[in-house]
Amino acid sequence: MIRWVRLNTRWFATRAPLGCVVLLLSSYAGAQSPVPSVGGLVRIFHTDMAILEAQDIRKDLNCTVTPAKPILSFDLKFHAGYDVIVPLKDLAGSENQLTILFRVTPEGHKDDPTFFVQHVRVPLIDDEAKGDATLSGMVDLGEGNYHVDWLMRDRGERVCSFYWDMDASLPSKDKQIELAIGADAVERADGEQFTAEPPIERKAAAQPLNIKLLVNFGPQNHDAAALRPLDTLALVSILRRISREPQFGKFSLVAFNMQEQRVLYRQKSEDKIDFPALGEAIGSIKLGTVDLKRLSQKHGETDFLTELITNEMHGEDHPDALVFAGPKVMLDEAVPQETLKPFADVEYPVFYMNYALNPQAVPWRDSISRAVKVFKGTEYTISRPRDLWFAVTEMVSRIVKLKHVRSSAPSLGQVNQ
Repeated sequence: MIRWVRLNTRWFATRAPLGCVVLLLSSYAGAQSPVPSVGGLVRIFHTDMAILEAQDIRKDLNCTVTPAKPILSFDLKFHAGYDVIVPLKDLAGSENQLTILFRVTPEGHKDDPTFFVQHVRVPLIDDEAKGDATLSGMVDLGEGNYHVDWLMRDRGERVCSFYWDMDASLPSKDKQIELAIGADAVERADGEQFTAEPPIERKAAAQPLNIKLLVNFGPQNHDAAALRPLDTLALVSILRRISREPQFGKFSLVAFNMQEQRVLYRQKSEDKIDFPALGEAIGSIKLGTVDLKRLSQKHGETDFLTELITNEMHGEDHPDALVFAGPKVMLDEAVPQETLKPFADVEYPVFYMNYALNPQAVPWRDSISRAVKVFKGTEYTISRPRDLWFAVTEMVSRIVKLKHVRSSAPSLGQVNQ
């Protein structure tokens, strides 16, 4: 039997036989944090540094460490970490505290390791307690090879130590992908997806390109009762990737949710996307509740999507491109094509970034895809990080080229002259 408990921002698990009562680690002090430096020097206890340098595997405190292979995510960073299992019987007795200290050293910069520390308070645990406690840690990496020196100690100075190597590398066919973190870089893993975007140096232009984004913040499974971080990661990554393009200077955004048939957030044309405000709006989604008014509407979702598309296509703003993004929207009734045809000859290109983790499960077109086809738009399927990179790269190139063609084409008056 596995029981999971969330302590602050991390998940902890205990494994125990059925019927066994288990006391859990109960007051988590926070995720691992970089060890601060003073005058460029990191201060570490001599005993801890000696253990890290010794490269000996110790189990004074019984534990099993399982490293996690670096994996490239949609945010274009490698995520790597570990799980550590400690038998509860080895933590039995009065209250305790576990201190985890580890350093990550890039092979290319062995003189520049990054240290992290993590503290976990252990409550009083009965001597007869059975099962295990599982703790986890994670860091973000750029491309490169790394060595990890890891230790955990309790207040009694019992130590568990472990060491391993990591390879974070792109396949040769993906070497042109520009990661969001530099080579040999090590950073704290940040679970907050909606942090503000740092300033971007834009290309000087008399009229900056204006991009309009319509994003369906919904789960991969249409019937899911909650929106998970995994569901939003690719969508936020698409927005960040677009917002960082130097050729783009203005962004308007409409975030909506099909299940709730509701516009969550609307931003008119601004020089950047307000990610914190967007995140606050996304937090208001409550997929587990049912609105009786919506239930009474026979084609509520189709009507909502039809009205949303027509209103945004008919808006006063004149974007240089319109981009839909989100998971597949499979409706019983398609958006009426006769309603969309008056907008079929829009002067700007239309794109659809279809986020589908398992495209084989639903291989046919969804409702947004059919609508985009009416506008002679282009659809991209986003299933892996490489899909996101190449799709956005191609889309940006097409938008810039079409804008250049339109701006350089002679006007009707010039032709007549």
